[in-house]
Amino acid sequence: MNRQRVRITKASGEKVPFSEEKLRNSLERSGATESQIDFVVDEVHDLLYEGIPTGKIYRKAYDMLRKRSRSKAARYKLKKAIMELGPSGYPFEHFVGAILEHQGFRTEVGVVVEGRCVSHEIDVLAEKNSKLILVECKFHNRPGVKCDVKVPLYIHSRFRDVEMSRNSNSKHFTDYEGWIVTNTRFTDDAISYGTCSGLVMLGWDYPGKSSLKNRIGLAGLHPVTCLSSLNRKEKEFLLEKGVVLCRTVPDETGLLRELGLSEARIAKVERECDELVHELDVPKE
Repeated sequence: MNRQRVRITKASGEKVPFSEEKLRNSLERSGATESQIDFVVDEVHDLLYEGIPTGKIYRKAYDMLRKRSRSKAARYKLKKAIMELGPSGYPFEHFVGAILEHQGFRTEVGVVVEGRCVSHEIDVLAEKNSKLILVECKFHNRPGVKCDVKVPLYIHSRFRDVEMSRNSNSKHFTDYEGWIVTNTRFTDDAISYGTCSGLVMLGWDYPGKSSLKNRIGLAGLHPVTCLSSLNRKEKEFLLEKGVVLCRTVPDETGLLRELGLSEARIAKVERECDELVHELDVPKE
């Protein structure tokens, strides 16, 4: 069987040709070495059959990479790790707030603000100098779901209502932005309307180098759900305690001990966090 002609099944149900290049690129972005990439690709090739789900390919690649490097496997599973912030979108909102804080903004999550016509609950409010950003977070905990044009239509009207109220009642802010951030993708119509209406659209792989996945990689802001040295219940415990980012885990050794982790396991967790934060994922040109 010609492996390059095998069709694989995406989460949406769409069938597309298997691309070794895409697999290699995703492994390269995780920081995997050439020999590690070759090893994983060979293992995936042995697994391929017509119609194989992409999820099965991902799990195989992740398991093989994890045997070579936990931190690189953690980077490779970033998209899935973001989805594991659910089922509610609340941890994702805090995660988006943390990204903006890294850029120097002061943030609040789940804020009710007055518009000119009605009040609105804003997922993330970010302020820096004279700039105010209102962020709507659209979290999905399963792949294949896209934000359609109804989302920016709705958000644009809310943003305009708040902006009109702020312009008439506040002299402090002179620069306003409305953002929509999703951990999946936008439809083409959603992007067209959003950009045309002046909204900032931030999706998993949109817009290019400023996409959500690249912002996370460049800043080392990986969520705790990336960690392969903790199990699901342990990661859920940290999320419940408000620990969302890997970079803050080493400061929470008390919580790790509360989980019953041995000193050796705590050291392993801290080592993985350190590698994730400092071996940054810089996108290729």
